[in-house]
Amino acid sequence: MAYTRDEIAEWFNGLQDRICAEVSKTDGGASFTSEMWERPGGGGGDTRVIQQGNIISKGGVNFSAVHGELPDNIKSALNVQSNAFFATGVSIVMHPDNPFLPIIHMNVRYFEMNDNVWWFGGGIDLTPHYVDDAQTQWFHAQLKAACDAHDMTYHPRFAKWANAYFYIKHRKESRGVSGIFFDRLNQQTEGKPKEELFAFVQQIGDAFAPIYTHLMRINADTPFNDLNKAWQMHRRSRYVEFNLVLDKGTKFGLDTDGRIDSILMSLPPETGWKYNQQWPADGEEMRTQHILQTAYVPEEE
Repeated sequence: MAYTRDEIAEWFNGLQDRICAEVSKTDGGASFTSEMWERPGGGGGDTRVIQQGNIISKGGVNFSAVHGELPDNIKSALNVQSNAFFATGVSIVMHPDNPFLPIIHMNVRYFEMNDNVWWFGGGIDLTPHYVDDAQTQWFHAQLKAACDAHDMTYHPRFAKWANAYFYIKHRKESRGVSGIFFDRLNQQTEGKPKEELFAFVQQIGDAFAPIYTHLMRINADTPFNDLNKAWQMHRRSRYVEFNLVLDKGTKFGLDTDGRIDSILMSLPPETGWKYNQQWPADGEEMRTQHILQTAYVPEEE
């Protein structure tokens, strides 16, 4: 069957429900608030935020389905001719309290200009404050299994894409330990009908809750000290820099007159930019720094 844009949006809305339920259940100390909003140019969404939980300091699971007229700069960036657009998806960021529980991000989305111009995009990536090798390998294995269920070329392609996308060029380091990233998947690029590509996006979306609730359970009670919290604030600052300077989703939301509070939901509740901050030379902080500066450097074009 060929899914309509409304059916795709309905599934994304249900995904939001399921993820919020699983994350709040695992957190055990806070629930998501819901704020419905309308976009002046057309459409709207549901911003759901969890704050000051037992495990999550601040997290958001946003659903949107918006439509209207594309600004000229976005038309040029997307290399499309039509003015009318429809975009729907779910965007997630979780900032934990414990420095040993990673930040995680996921986005799954659908964009349509007309019946012949449409595509899917998205991905999941992990941003540990401290890189744990075993957990990193487990995370990547979950994504590989989800990709391999649909196409054996997906994981190597989309992992390489993530390495390039989640790279903070002005810092010469990766935002985290990468993951997968894909965009503009359609029948022309993949040789597959819409229902097959949507099934892949659905599997990625459904992978989020099992992945992150597992990481929540095994890391939430890990003891930490003041140095660990200071390093967490430092790593959060890099997350902010990426999202405000480099993230294409942030730029798209701002350029299409999106809801500011929902767009900037991805930012942590607190962070800091201390000048010339020093860290123990032989500590886990510098080990993580070295990994982020060397292991995920994108290949030169």
